[in-house]
Amino acid sequence: MSKTIKETRICVIGLGYVGLPLARLFSTKFPTVGFDLNQSRVDELMSGHDSTREVEDKLLQEAINKHGLKCTTNLEEIKDCNFYVVAVPTPVDENHNPDLTPLVGASTTVGKVIAKGDVVVYESTVYPGVTEDECIPVVEKISGLKFNKDFYAGYSPERINPGDKVHTVEHIMKVTSGSTPEIGAYVNEVYKEVITAGTHLAPSIKVAEAAKVIENSQRDINIAFVNELAKIFNRMGIDTQDVLEAAGTKWNFLPFKPGLVGGHCIGVDPYYLAQCALRHGYNPEIILAGRRMNDGMGEYVAEQVVKLMLKKGIQVLNSKILILGFTFKENCPDVRNTKVIDIYNTLKEYNTKVTIHDPWANAAIAKREYSVDIHNELPTDKYDAIILAVAHNEFKHLNLCALQIDNSIVYDVKAILNTDVYDARL
Repeated sequence: MSKTIKETRICVIGLGYVGLPLARLFSTKFPTVGFDLNQSRVDELMSGHDSTREVEDKLLQEAINKHGLKCTTNLEEIKDCNFYVVAVPTPVDENHNPDLTPLVGASTTVGKVIAKGDVVVYESTVYPGVTEDECIPVVEKISGLKFNKDFYAGYSPERINPGDKVHTVEHIMKVTSGSTPEIGAYVNEVYKEVITAGTHLAPSIKVAEAAKVIENSQRDINIAFVNELAKIFNRMGIDTQDVLEAAGTKWNFLPFKPGLVGGHCIGVDPYYLAQCALRHGYNPEIILAGRRMNDGMGEYVAEQVVKLMLKKGIQVLNSKILILGFTFKENCPDVRNTKVIDIYNTLKEYNTKVTIHDPWANAAIAKREYSVDIHNELPTDKYDAIILAVAHNEFKHLNLCALQIDNSIVYDVKAILNTDVYDARL
């Protein structure tokens, strides 16, 4: 391969939480086109607005008007690119098995436009081997080109943190890799042009894939540990947050907190690693135990709220309960794999009347994906129980007294309320 950095023309496939910030950043240094199958998403972006709020409108408009970023659904408009970046979701199905459908679809798209000498780099989180064993054969079949002879590949795992305006893509070190040493160096140089935090060139694509999938698996296991501690200390009448604060005075104590583990990364990636382990004849006991613990926390929170209500003599049947927050994390509109739905569903089993308020969530998406009604504006009713499920900034100074019936309870999942406000916290 003889291309130089200056000849690089980039296409980012998938313009969601990962792809759009990356396309915007690449456009500051390279001719860049963003491709997505969703025409309404493309129209929105070309109007200068990002509903995910990952890219500020001012930055997006600057990328379009100053740097020439173009978003499209038209394959003809990406055929002139020579560096394709795939940034599509990698979910799991209802049985927690990896669903590679979006990756296969994106690889098919690449296969239709890739030419001799071009490079395709995958950013989607996968288990080791997916890029070369699952994705590349699709590109070969569709394009008729030969891997590592006619076209090349790389893997550079995304490290986007939705809602984080400090650790944006350019400020997070990027792991890179290539299908040959020369391609690895080239991919690394391309990313180095825009990633101010620096890059780390891994020795192989599989190493880079493995590095990504263990990052979130490690966090998942650590959170599962403190979630289990929370259950133990609750039975003992000890405040978990007080325990963690005391233990945190030791210099090497890891500052993890209990909570709901949702989203498209921490709540999903361990299943990819577990699937890979099983395929190689190893039963990943700790990884799956952590998943079971974290997947059950929504139900646990709901059960604790019901117990608190009963202790106070509050009639659970037909009681009115307010859940504050529905997104999978604070200050972010992303509702993918939110575990707040588990709180909601468990409470509904008790025939309670549950209201959800979230100023960030898209009510239409929540209705379509979860069949729930989201109130973006704060309701004016009074409730028998209030559950603070997501730590949006808007909730930190709410006057909860105005929403409470005299005897009602407040459960603080995120431990952000003052001690005189809540009845219990996780």
